[in-house]
This record gives sequence, C-alpha cells and structure tokens, in this order.
Amino acid sequence: MKAGLIAGGALAAVALGAAALSLAWTPFDPTAMSVAARLQPPGAVHWLGTDHLGRDILSMLMAGARTSLGVAVLAVAIGAGAGVPLGLAAAAMRGRWLDDAIMRGNDLIFAFPSLVIAILITAALGPSAANAMVAIGIFNIPVFARVTRAAALPLWTLDYVRAAQVAGKRAPRISAEHILPNIAGTLIVQATIQFSLGILAEAGLSYVGLGAQPPTPSWGRMLAEAQTMVTLAPHVAIVPGIVIVLTVLGLNLLGDGLRDALDPRLKARAA
Repeated sequence: MKAGLIAGGALAAVALGAAALSLAWTPFDPTAMSVAARLQPPGAVHWLGTDHLGRDILSMLMAGARTSLGVAVLAVAIGAGAGVPLGLAAAAMRGRWLDDAIMRGNDLIFAFPSLVIAILITAALGPSAANAMVAIGIFNIPVFARVTRAAALPLWTLDYVRAAQVAGKRAPRISAEHILPNIAGTLIVQATIQFSLGILAEAGLSYVGLGAQPPTPSWGRMLAEAQTMVTLAPHVAIVPGIVIVLTVLGLNLLGDGLRDALDPRLKARAA
C-alpha cells in the first residue's frame, strides 16, 4: 500500500512540478521552430530530441503538461462542483421524486460513452482546450453524483444523523455538516481517478483535433503530429506516449494508495 502511494505520489509530483516549472522556464521556446534541427534524436543539446518542425520535445512536454493537467484539474472541479451537491441532494431525498430525477438524468448521460459525449460537445462548441475541459467536466458530473449518493446513503441511518434531525437541523445543513465531512475521503479518491481519466480524455480529444489548438502544446496533439514520423524518428511518438502512461499510472497508484489509507476497514484488517 505505502509503496504504491509513494510511487504514485512521486510520478504525479514530477508531472505537476514540470507543469509548474514551465510557467517560468523551459529549455527552449516550446513553439520555436528550426528546420535545421528537425527530427534530431535525444542528445546533449536537446535531451529528448526534436520533432518534425525542429521544436524541442522536452520543452513541449513541459508546456503540454500545463495544458493537459490544467484541463483535467478544471474538468474534475466542474464534475465535483456540480456532482457532489446533486449526490448529496439525492441521498437526502432518497426514494422521492428528486432522487429519481437526478439518478435518471445520470443514467441518460451514462448511456453514451464519455469520449463520444466529449466529441459531440467539442464539435458543437468548437475545438479548444476550454471546450474540452467543459466536455470532460460534464461527464464527470454524474460520476461524482453517483459516488456521493452511494457513500452518503448509509450515513442517513446512523444515530448522529438522526440526532441532528431531532435537533431540528434541515437536510441541507445535515449534508454539509455531518455527511460531507465523513465521505470526503471517498470523494478525494474518486477525484484522483477522474483526474487520470481526464488526462486520457484530453489527450484523446487533442489527438483527433478537438482539444488544444496550435500553437498551444498538448500531449495528445504531440502524438497526433508524430503518427506519420514513427518510422523516421520513433522518439517523437514514444516519448509523449511514455509520459502519458507514467502520469496516468502514477495517478492511479496514488488513488489506490489514498483509498487504502483513508478506508478504516482496510486499516483495521491490516492491523
């Protein structure tokens, strides 16, 4: 458990650190092109090589981290910001019309694959990193609503919640003061998982041209531009692919580690 948590945290920290560092410094200008330096292999000057336009791949990865991670973070924020209140409301109104309406709305969104929904939304609104963020965030809403409702429902039968009801507290106040703090661990773990899925979704949208647009660097767009260069310069495609895999792996390990660390039943079993 601890090894996975540490490894996942380290990988996630490297990705977040690279994104933060790129705000102030990159080895080269990530948008600067140089025909003379195109498709150079990794070396002393360009540590990870250059692409077909002579741009430094390491610099593009650092700047692309800003785009890919930023979209994923804001998409999770949109999903949690709307989904958690909906899930709390559904749990508070369990079995009533509001609960049914929220859950049936979630079922309607879940009837379509997430990437298809994202493609439809970005195609309608226009390709951009902001629209990709909105598209991914909309799909995250029912995910957080379902997880919140499932985690909150058992708590409404506990004595301290019943005591709060007897004391005259209304459902919204009980949800905020007693339910939400006790399911925060579950929501943190879910947010970590959705963060990693958001990175993959953003990469997929950028790959098909519906995410970040040139000249904004993006991990998915780097893969899309490299697909015709695989035989000539494999590093152009391999490097961003490895970065995406390691980042998503790190976030998944971090989520699993947090789940084990925050679950009291697993703690008791380990003891």
